[in-house]
Amino acid sequence: MTTLDKCCSIAPYFTVGEDNLATFKQLGERFVESSRAEPKCLYYGYSFNGNLAHCREGYADAESLLAHLVNVGPLLQEALQLAELTRLEIHGPESELEKLRAPLAAFNPEFFTLECGFRR
Repeated sequence: MTTLDKCCSIAPYFTVGEDNLATFKQLGERFVESSRAEPKCLYYGYSFNGNLAHCREGYADAESLLAHLVNVGPLLQEALQLAELTRLEIHGPESELEKLRAPLAAFNPEFFTLECGFRR
């Protein structure tokens, strides 16, 4: 089965030092506000389990995901000073993932290919 859905989701997981947790959560709010202005950002938010942080985010397509990374680049650099990126997943159809493999290679992500589904 195929899908016409071009949505790309990105799932970064961070381990935050106990002494940096409050600052990282405040930074998360800045990420949310910056991302809110992106027209093709479908959803965005942070969740926490102790000192583990997960950013749940989805974009209309690969191009809008890459535009987001440009938009939040300085914030991401701040985040990486406070926490370690321990896992990065990228989900989407192969036609979109192929546009992301080279630009995201430095982050060593795991790519998950969407093979069937729908989005409303």
